[in-house]
Amino acid sequence: MRIARIEHAGGIDHAVAEAEGYRLIEDVYADEIRCLDRWVPGAEARLLAPVEPRTVVGMAHNTGPGDRLLPPQAFLKPSRSVIGPGEPVPVAADLGLVHAEAEVAVVIGRAGTVLGYTVANDVTGRDLQAQDSLWTQAKGQRGFTPLGPWIETDLEPAGAAVGLAVDDEVAPAADTGQLARGVAEVVAWVSGFLPLGPGDVILTGAPGASLEIRPGQQVTASVAGIGELVNPVVEGVHGRRTERGAA
Repeated sequence: MRIARIEHAGGIDHAVAEAEGYRLIEDVYADEIRCLDRWVPGAEARLLAPVEPRTVVGMAHNTGPGDRLLPPQAFLKPSRSVIGPGEPVPVAADLGLVHAEAEVAVVIGRAGTVLGYTVANDVTGRDLQAQDSLWTQAKGQRGFTPLGPWIETDLEPAGAAVGLAVDDEVAPAADTGQLARGVAEVVAWVSGFLPLGPGDVILTGAPGASLEIRPGQQVTASVAGIGELVNPVVEGVHGRRTERGAA
């Protein structure tokens, strides 16, 4: 089942994605998902990020077998960095080198269970990453966590193909079998110490190469069995200050 989160004339709802539109559902986190007698044509809906997480956690050093020699580590990304399909990724000129990373993201359901999986683009400022061991600035910029296009509840994440393209540049083929720690192991490890609730998200790591992104480009992250997450890259503003002048 593909569960989307859509904006339409009646508001914002979760819905089952169908061939020609969306069937609204009562409660995406219920033990049994029930469809309502309300259908929205595809042309009258806009896809949003599939969830609004309170917590977004990503796996560090989980990009290849060599990382198995390192202890597992994770980082937090601000929930406000989450954007949906088609929304712009702002990249300011003074951020330096910025890369896109395509990953499988786990969406948590009720009682810490796995609701399903979605596509994530773990946008990362490489120069900032080198300056900050906690990766807060590198991973936490506005728009640096695109998610979508929907949640797939029936995916088998082991060995899922993960793709990344920036305009006409395509990263070499990769799949989750190349991760140092597989998706199930990542979920078990993170859940063992971090309190997670409905709608929270775990980024499991990029099994393939990352690609540089610059304003004016389009980045496409994909996972076989889920779909494509496409976002334009635009000129951003770094170091924005509040009205009182505080950083």
